[in-house]
Amino acid sequence: MLQYGLYGLFALSFLAATIFPVASEAGLAALILAGADPVACVATATLGNTLGAVTTWAVGRWGSDVFLSRLLGLSDLKRERAERIFALYGSWSLFLAWAPVIGDPLCAVAGLFGLPLGRFVPPVLLGKLARYAGLAYLLC
Repeated sequence: MLQYGLYGLFALSFLAATIFPVASEAGLAALILAGADPVACVATATLGNTLGAVTTWAVGRWGSDVFLSRLLGLSDLKRERAERIFALYGSWSLFLAWAPVIGDPLCAVAGLFGLPLGRFVPPVLLGKLARYAGLAYLLC
């Protein structure tokens, strides 16, 4: 990881926000502990992870409805319930897009239910920034 620097961190962070199970936090920690600029590391990881989340949103938005519903385990009844809940808490729930297990499905569901990109990006970006900034703070 260290030999690729910020480019490697960007790639790792991007992949971590898709369906690939990689830990971008480890890359961030490795770079900071090796002496890299924490602000540059946090900015790079946040950008990569946010763009990865946008990719997952796009898969939800333009992917097959049937495939995504099956992949996420949404029966018709569960989908209707999820749509009602997402209508109430959708944008707010995206502050948790950084969280393991639930983050990627939240992003895909936001796209699936047609949340506009302009309402998707701000809470996702802020949540991811808070996570990386908090980790950097603990490491410095």
